[in-house]
Amino acid sequence: MESFVHLRKGRTPRRLHADLEGLKDDELGRGGFTGRTANMYRRHDPTAYRAVGPLRPIDVLSSELKPSDATDADGGPLLLFSNDDCRISLSRRSEPMPFFARHVDGDLLCFVHRGAGLVETEFGPLRYSEGDWLYVPKACTWRQVPDPSGEGATTLLMVETTDELRVPPPGALGRHFPFDPSQATIPEPAAHDDDDRAEYEVRLIHEGGPTTLYYQHHPLDVEGWRGDNFPFTYNIADYNVITSDSVHLPPTVHLFMQATGVYVMNFLPRPAETVSGTERTPWYHRNVDLDEIAFFHGGSLYGIPMPPGLISHAPQGVHHGAPEKARERTRRKFDDYSRVDWQVIAIDTRRRLTPSAEVLAHDLGQHS
Repeated sequence: MESFVHLRKGRTPRRLHADLEGLKDDELGRGGFTGRTANMYRRHDPTAYRAVGPLRPIDVLSSELKPSDATDADGGPLLLFSNDDCRISLSRRSEPMPFFARHVDGDLLCFVHRGAGLVETEFGPLRYSEGDWLYVPKACTWRQVPDPSGEGATTLLMVETTDELRVPPPGALGRHFPFDPSQATIPEPAAHDDDDRAEYEVRLIHEGGPTTLYYQHHPLDVEGWRGDNFPFTYNIADYNVITSDSVHLPPTVHLFMQATGVYVMNFLPRPAETVSGTERTPWYHRNVDLDEIAFFHGGSLYGIPMPPGLISHAPQGVHHGAPEKARERTRRKFDDYSRVDWQVIAIDTRRRLTPSAEVLAHDLGQHS
């Protein structure tokens, strides 16, 4: 049970995640870093293992994956991971949708990794660009129109949740930290006139589907709307990063949106910890109640470039974290860097995620 007093046994550093003196900091925690915890101080790197079986960690480069919408305007995203609470997919659309989409199993949250364009919705149009989050409520009709460009494609990481996505409840800092809702871009209504089409295809995206509806009028014909259920975009540059000088903060501090069993976080550029002896690298952990997905958008970690588009899956109960050599380098160069420049999108799920066959086929095999 939780208590005010935490026990300390054997050789332990005085400060949390600091002054390790050769020990390896390993956290065994419940509730995604918000529940009971035990910090164990080991002799050896707990990620130095070879894994065999379905719970081995997976790393895959999204550039090697081939969603059908990358080459076929009538195609769709590629499923990456799924469970009963969510589906995580990759889209690389270069041409406008010739159809309209409506996700009827739950809400949709998309991160724009590359590209720019327009999303037409029943509530009005929304421009998007790199670093934007795009939220589309359950059963809202929408259509994506990428901008023509040299690369000619928009890369989206898509999260579909079966429960309603919500802004996390305000904590001690108040409702504008870290996510300030007033920075969201909300569409203005813009009803579409009918064009020369005989009918309009609205594709319902759902388990066991799709189902297709054909309208004789333009489905985005809304003249006005009111209420508090609407699509929006929100750029990661507007996210208020919470920092500490004396301890590396847990991932849950950077929560962006959540649904039952699904938590979405932004790890973004910030000042580095400054108190001498503080570990600047996330501690080893096995996050026993949550699977973790990390999507590397860009940036660097103390001079080491982050591979853009890398997708990492760490199953719950399995140790993960930066290898010891990377930690030692960070300690040696403590005075050389004053900032963390990473841009990483994280998705944690209560239920275990099942990788798709395409993901398994492109696993980099770093734990094999």
